[in-house]
Amino acid sequence: MDTPHWQDADFTGLRAMIFNCTLKRSPEKSHTQGLIDVSTAILEKHGVEVEVLRAVDHDIATGVYPDMTEHGWDSDAWPQIWKRVQASDIIVIAGPIWLGDNSSVTKRVIERLYAMSGMTNDRGQYIYYGKVGGAIVTGNEDGIKHCASNILYSLQHLGCSIPPNADAGWIGEAGPGPSYLDAGSGGPQNEFTQRNTTFMTWNLMHLAWLLKQGGGFPAGGNERVEWDRGTSFDHPNPEYR
Repeated sequence: MDTPHWQDADFTGLRAMIFNCTLKRSPEKSHTQGLIDVSTAILEKHGVEVEVLRAVDHDIATGVYPDMTEHGWDSDAWPQIWKRVQASDIIVIAGPIWLGDNSSVTKRVIERLYAMSGMTNDRGQYIYYGKVGGAIVTGNEDGIKHCASNILYSLQHLGCSIPPNADAGWIGEAGPGPSYLDAGSGGPQNEFTQRNTTFMTWNLMHLAWLLKQGGGFPAGGNERVEWDRGTSFDHPNPEYR
């Protein structure tokens, strides 16, 4: 099947959910948002509907259950946010580096995504099958690859598909210094960062489109519902159960 030239590519019908896991509440400037904007511009230009959610602005309870009000919390914004995640084809987790690791907000978002991982789709597969995941990391200290590997591992463990080159980031010079959007930082002009962000965005669109056109991730040997019913899927020793 021939694919259209990149300039003519139309991914209308795809939806992307991007979590900005900055520690800063709106309207404070978010350097992570600066790099998100690069990806968003490409997505929207090619027909993808994009929602960027700054998680810290929402009352997302701590925990690993779908609705934490059922576990002692007075309020929890996650059930409403989940409806939008569930309707998305692309999930990107973006956040800063603190002490060489992902932010506490990033961890909370991943934990709440994990809370839904026991759900299944209409094929009996885990609920994240058919969605694709990516990572954006910003900061002014080392740790992009560590942070991205944690995000991408988490997303694939939940059931998302990860395309090639699915992470991008900017840290500038190691140690205290300017952040991505600060004057003179060099971030918006950094070829490595801009190339990786562009490639990541395109690869997210390509894989999400392939999965959507194919009716989702192929079923066969991966349906949790069938496994629970006793189907062995050619497991060599089904008697262990």
